[in-house]
Amino acid sequence: MSVYLPHQRGSLHSLPDDPAAYDTVLAAVTEEALARLTPEGNLEHPAAVEDIGDTSLGITALLALAERRTGNPALPEAVRRSTAFHLRERVFRTDNPGYPNLRVRDSGLPYARYVLAPGAHPIGDWPSTVWALLQAVNVLDTAEDLLADDQYDSLLATAHGYWRWLTEATFFNPQEAANQAIGCVVGGLMLAAHLPVGDAKSVRTEALRLYETEIRAHRVRDRGALLPPEHGGAYDNNYGPISLSFLAQAHRAGGEQVFADDGDELARYLDARLAGSGFDIGGPRYSEQHSAFESVLGLRYFGARIGADLGRYRGDTRWSRHAVQADGGLDGHFAFMLVWQIQDTTSWHRTPSTSPVRHQLRSGQVTVSFDTHLTPALIEAADTVAIPAAVNRQHGFGPVTDGHLLSRPMGEIRVRDARADGLTAKLITKPVVTRDHTLRHVRSLYVTDGAHLWTVTVVERLPGSPYFLAGLPYVTADGDRLRRIETPAEGWAHSPSDLRLTHPDAASPYHFTSASPLTQEQAAFALAADPRGYGNPDEGWSHLTTTTALEAQPLADSPADLHVFAVRYGAPAQPFTPVITRTETGLRVRSTEFTALIGPLEGDEQGNPTLTLTR
Repeated sequence: MSVYLPHQRGSLHSLPDDPAAYDTVLAAVTEEALARLTPEGNLEHPAAVEDIGDTSLGITALLALAERRTGNPALPEAVRRSTAFHLRERVFRTDNPGYPNLRVRDSGLPYARYVLAPGAHPIGDWPSTVWALLQAVNVLDTAEDLLADDQYDSLLATAHGYWRWLTEATFFNPQEAANQAIGCVVGGLMLAAHLPVGDAKSVRTEALRLYETEIRAHRVRDRGALLPPEHGGAYDNNYGPISLSFLAQAHRAGGEQVFADDGDELARYLDARLAGSGFDIGGPRYSEQHSAFESVLGLRYFGARIGADLGRYRGDTRWSRHAVQADGGLDGHFAFMLVWQIQDTTSWHRTPSTSPVRHQLRSGQVTVSFDTHLTPALIEAADTVAIPAAVNRQHGFGPVTDGHLLSRPMGEIRVRDARADGLTAKLITKPVVTRDHTLRHVRSLYVTDGAHLWTVTVVERLPGSPYFLAGLPYVTADGDRLRRIETPAEGWAHSPSDLRLTHPDAASPYHFTSASPLTQEQAAFALAADPRGYGNPDEGWSHLTTTTALEAQPLADSPADLHVFAVRYGAPAQPFTPVITRTETGLRVRSTEFTALIGPLEGDEQGNPTLTLTR
């Protein structure tokens, strides 16, 4: 039975985003919403239980935007009735039993509930109130002339109350989720535009202070970038791109350069970690779950700013335009993101950035995305992806000797990029230490023509019977979906020495085989400390002892004082048979595909490696 990744589907830039396409979306929303509208003014999906505090008002905002664009005479009354419903039925002022994050009891300030029943999962009330604030300011922006004066004033007072509850009555950002926190800042910036001068200045000043002291000051470094932290980690596949969208709206609404600068940094990081196909893996809350319409604004806005095809990101296209319930029916949750992306006129930047990037090698259909330690986090070639394999609880790609994986650096990692006649290459020199405390220098050369990836790894001669851990073949493209694979296609991986696919002997959560029916995320959560959705899947996955792995033997005819490993990834081609020889100026790697001269170990005047590449 085929196992597909459930949430990573089509690339988001494949969705039409011209005005006519969005008018079609709004027409469908309008038709479904008007048919659903109850006499009381409720626009919620009948099956909605969680994330409900903002949903009816979210559809109200979409209807107000549709009225602006179409003048549909049925919409003003629907907007007024549904706004009245929210103000009457979905604004709470009595403390929710069990809510743990209050700073002020019985404040009487309004808030939105994640679940309507008192005491039912109250932990979600803070983000739900952020979302309700954002839906409210969108209605204020687009429906001022549709609402009666007293209704407009009541909604504005409620929105201001939401802001005060978020910033005064409770601890700020209690879930340590940057997307929620930046969303709150956006709400403050947009709210300020509707308030009297004095209140507007106070709210705006507080929003900018919170961003600087409570979000920006707590950024986490990963792969050379400072990133807004998501649920205790630097980046999350679901929430990271949502944060990018909030940074885009913060820049659009507030204009401060800091939002553009931080968004640019997050966007460049995202571009570096994404495979060319848009596949990504890893995160402190979700390893393989991707957002969809929630990410479009940020990917499009910042992709254009940095000149990168961020829209290749594989989203969950079941949520391609707006949130839906299990039956496919419209849900108003997070509808503010659809409003903003319709209002923003930025076009997708569809061509890859060509500038060399420290943590990525990308050309054509080949991508190597590197982690902080410059070990591949994924290798993609010919529509198939390999992720780090594990041996003895050590994860990565690299030489293994006596059960010890030589991939963790003990010193500075040096990088050199080169290009020549359609080839792109990266040389990484990494000092490592063996179990007996002997220093070794692992030099890894990656060369691609856009269709194949050739890798050569050189290290001072190792004791025992070393081999090269060449990855866990994980998924392959199958139409618009990604399918788990047991074995890569014939010839996808090749080595001039013996290359074999090995599998763990033991059957337990600590051993992952390619024949497992589980996805990486499911296997990771089985070992996470907390329940699925709250634990850290990256941490859980790190507890794996062994995985299925490609293992390559060293080349037989290499310099006597070196071990050399060579692996080719990609569509079948002529055998990769590199010859490695010493010269007066370094190591020459000669094959039918390329010749590379790797300079002396001591490098240039600054100690950086040197690399000369020819076709």
